[in-house]
Amino acid sequence: MTDEASVAAYQRDARAVIADITADGGIAVLVGGSGLYVSAVLFDLAFPGTDPVLREELEREHRELGPNVLLERLRALDPEAAAVIDARNPRRLIRAVEIASRSDRVTPSLPSAPRSWRPAQVLHLRRDREQLVDALRLRAERMFADGLVDEVARLRDEGLEQGPTARAAIGYAQALQVLRGEASTEEAVEATSIATRKYARRQVSWFKRYTDGDTTHVSTLDATGAGTAELSELARKIVP
Repeated sequence: MTDEASVAAYQRDARAVIADITADGGIAVLVGGSGLYVSAVLFDLAFPGTDPVLREELEREHRELGPNVLLERLRALDPEAAAVIDARNPRRLIRAVEIASRSDRVTPSLPSAPRSWRPAQVLHLRRDREQLVDALRLRAERMFADGLVDEVARLRDEGLEQGPTARAAIGYAQALQVLRGEASTEEAVEATSIATRKYARRQVSWFKRYTDGDTTHVSTLDATGAGTAELSELARKIVP
C-alpha cells in the first residue's frame, strides 16, 4: 500500500503468474485496466529503471516550482510525450521527465507494430456511451454506499497517505477528501464518476490502437444491454 506501483513490476509479476497458470494447462485471463499496464504484459515493451537521485530532484522542483517548469522541460526533451502527458498527475509528469532525461530512455508507449510476448486473444467489450456513462455513475454511487469511506479511513491508519500511487487511485483520492473535510460524500461521488469517465475515454483511445498481429487476434463484442447472465454466458464461451 505504501510502495509505489510501477508498470515494470506489474509486467514482471503478471507474466510470472500467467506462466504458472499456462504451465498447469490453464487459461490465463487478463482483465482491465490501464492500457499501458495491459500492453506491457501482452507485448515486448521495455521500461528503464529509476534514478533515485534524479527522481528526488524532480520531486523537489515540482513542489517548489509547480508542474509548468517540468512540462516545459519535457516538451524540449520529448515533444511527443509532452503532448499526451497528464500534467495534473505529478507522478506521471515526474516519471516522464525522468525517462526523457536519461540517455538510456525507452518511451513506454505502444509501437505501431508491437511484437507479442506470447500468443493471445484480445476481446474488446463495447458498450453504448449513454449506457456506459450511467453504469459508471452507478458504480461510483455503489462504491461509497458500500463503505468506501470507512475502508479508506482504516487504510489511512495503516499509512495509505504515504503511498505515492495508492492514495491517488480513483475513489481512494476522493474518499480521502471526505475524511479531510474537503468534500461532501455527494461531491466525492460526482468527482469519482467524472474521473472514471475520463479514465474510460483514455482506455477506449488506447485500445483502439490494437490490431491483429503475428500471434495476437483482436475482436470486438458489443455488450450494450447485456446483463449479468448474458455476460456470464459469454465468459463461459471464452474460457470453457
